[in-house]
Amino acid sequence: MAQKEVYFEDVKVGYEIPEVVKDPITETQLVMYAGASGDFNPIHTVHAFGEKAGFGGVIGHGMLSMAFAGQIMTDWVGAKALKKLSVQFRAVTKPKDVITIKGTVSKKYTEDGKNFVDCDLIAIKQNGDKIIVGQATAVLPAK
Repeated sequence: MAQKEVYFEDVKVGYEIPEVVKDPITETQLVMYAGASGDFNPIHTVHAFGEKAGFGGVIGHGMLSMAFAGQIMTDWVGAKALKKLSVQFRAVTKPKDVITIKGTVSKKYTEDGKNFVDCDLIAIKQNGDKIIVGQATAVLPAK
């Protein structure tokens, strides 16, 4: 399905980006992400290691959570428009967690002939715990 283009003129400060709700995290997903990212820390893939570390089992990769934050932006404006993404990690994720990512436009500006939007992002677990907060910047076309 073709993505609808988002134009600078159509976005206002306070605009809520369409949220992304991820399927529950699975242990298989964590193993696959370990392979894709090269992060084979056993805390993400070996139950006994996660238990010994005090987490009661494996935990999700922080960078997987960051990828979810990137997804809300790329789903909204496309990968080419995303210019900056930064997050702060607040909590771990575990298998069966359902993550919801929300975003809001916090600033609009034009610089060097390009139209930028800064966005505040948050990812939360089903219990309301924040797992990340972050910011993103995208360049939007003019009409």
